[in-house]
Amino acid sequence: MRKDTPSKTARKVALNIVTLGAKPGMDKVLPAGIVESTAELLVASGAVGATAVRWSRSPRMVSLYKAFDWMMPGQFEAFAHRKAFCERQVRQGIAGGARQVLVLGAGYDTIGWRLSPEFADVNFFEIDHPATASLKAKGIDTMGPRDNLHLISEDLGKRKLVDVLKADDSWDSAKRTVIVAEGLLMYLTAEAVRDLFKQCAAIVGPGSRIAFTYIGTGADGRPDVGRWTGLVLWILKVTGEPWLWSIQPEKLGQFLKDSGWADAPELLGTSDKRGVEFLGVATR
Repeated sequence: MRKDTPSKTARKVALNIVTLGAKPGMDKVLPAGIVESTAELLVASGAVGATAVRWSRSPRMVSLYKAFDWMMPGQFEAFAHRKAFCERQVRQGIAGGARQVLVLGAGYDTIGWRLSPEFADVNFFEIDHPATASLKAKGIDTMGPRDNLHLISEDLGKRKLVDVLKADDSWDSAKRTVIVAEGLLMYLTAEAVRDLFKQCAAIVGPGSRIAFTYIGTGADGRPDVGRWTGLVLWILKVTGEPWLWSIQPEKLGQFLKDSGWADAPELLGTSDKRGVEFLGVATR
């Protein structure tokens, strides 16, 4: 991503969610209220216009997404399952005593805005790069800010997560927390991913969990999305948001252990892979 422009991927994911709302049967997968709130946020923030949202909600756009699904099989519907997985982890974490939720690289995700009124005793935090976060904040202000929703505009490539949260009086590093890193890790270098997990371990209390998605590594050492891996990686590179990190699922446990976490596959749910992405949960 260019550092001075809002994330194109964040916008694309949000529009994908809107389109999934027009696909029959997806209402049984998508979290309640996510389609309407995402559409409202996109327009209120100025990320896209109302016409683009209307077009995204049309059956024709559903057909278009399905037509291109051959490139990354199953990925169109995977976004719905990914959102459902993250929300399930947040809700289960809160039920287990978590009183903080942190969404990394939040983009135009609405989980904090939607759940904060329901869980008034939980503080929700979102962090994203200023170029995207500024638009998100504009949209949230228009939709209606929440007292327990904290939007943090920060470039974590320039300032460490532990320092950002240490400076925030609302954050409590001793509290049980749920961290969400959805659709984020593949855009970071291996060193940055490891450092991020270590920093996350340092700013949460015992019993915390981190829910994340990641791309598996193929036999050639590259992120693996199937038959058309080369084409996909080339498109991502030329559009300015390349995938940099992946890991073989069988190596994930040791990676997490080295980073201060314990793999928790029993918390995944019904599947550990949706589309081309694996789902992961780790605990402290």
